Amino acid sequence: MRHKKSTVNRSFRVADQIQRDVAELIRDLKDPRVGMVTINSVEVSPDYAHAQIYFSVLVGSPEDCTLALNEAAGFLRNGLFKRLSIHTVPTLHFHFDKTTERAADLSALIARANASRAKDD
Repeated sequence: MRHKKSTVNRSFRVADQIQRDVAELIRDLKDPRVGMVTINSVEVSPDYAHAQIYFSVLVGSPEDCTLALNEAAGFLRNGLFKRLSIHTVPTLHFHFDKTTERAADLSALIARANASRAKDD
């Protein structure tokens, strides 16, 4: 039973390391479509073959940035080979994370609701 638990912890550690390394490697990209990118989370498949990387972008178009990052995935994976000491370095798949956008929209809705309630009182 102990083996299963350590495997889960290991995948979290690998995902965390990939998150840090990919964030550093993205800074070295020369593609103008890649703006100020923040890596929000990384999910690694159980066999370490694939890593789903969720990011948000402060400057630039999310669609262009997603396209550019997925085009650069091979280059970024090659950079990971040199940094990670694991047998299988996963194939990288980038996805724009809408969580921050949704949070901002919900905050605005709540603020509007509170403002209209304050007017009614």
